[in-house]
Amino acid sequence: MNRTGSRGRASRSPLVKIFSGRFSLLLVSIVFAFALCPFLDGFVRMQMLTDIYLTAILLAAIQAVCDRRRSFLIALALALPYIVLKWSGFAAGASLAWHLEELFGAFFVAYVLGFILSFIVRQHRVTTDVIMAAVCGYFLLGLMWAFVYFFVEAALPGSFQLALGASDVSANFIYFSFVTLTTVGYGDVLPLSNAARSLAVLEAVMGQLYLAVTIARLVGIQASQAQADGHE
Repeated sequence: MNRTGSRGRASRSPLVKIFSGRFSLLLVSIVFAFALCPFLDGFVRMQMLTDIYLTAILLAAIQAVCDRRRSFLIALALALPYIVLKWSGFAAGASLAWHLEELFGAFFVAYVLGFILSFIVRQHRVTTDVIMAAVCGYFLLGLMWAFVYFFVEAALPGSFQLALGASDVSANFIYFSFVTLTTVGYGDVLPLSNAARSLAVLEAVMGQLYLAVTIARLVGIQASQAQADGHE
């Protein structure tokens, strides 16, 4: 009886590891937001949808860093101003002149990104959780720059040329950020000011460095583990 139970637990272990990992909720919330949000445009206003899924991602990110009380409190202190300012402005029908909530959002995502990178560096074995952390970090890097672009446009209007007929400014900056991060460069959203262009260049370089450094770290961990297993 015990053997049967052990085999059952062993057969379920891969799925259990995937869905019970520290970064699984964050990754699922990001993927669902990007995959489903555009198809719900006809049912709910796009701006509201963007705010909802960004808030959900931030809450999932808080859950991902709550292994220690100190990291949880820092993440909560950085996320709360964004959530309060964003939704209070939405309820009032107006937003702050410079969209300060976007700046708080950038600070929060930068903190979570730093936490993820530190987590990856400390690992000695490539696990499902480590891979999910690396993927989440790449998505969060794009979101961080989207917040920065939104703030720059609010502080310096005319820094970007948005797509024609764009109704959701946030979605446009998220789109532009990931197009820049992946160096695709479609050209329908353009940086016009010197500050916007410099930031776009910096994001493109950071995106390539993130992939190179993260993959090198994962390969290094795997090689070290294989070498250690060979000596046993």
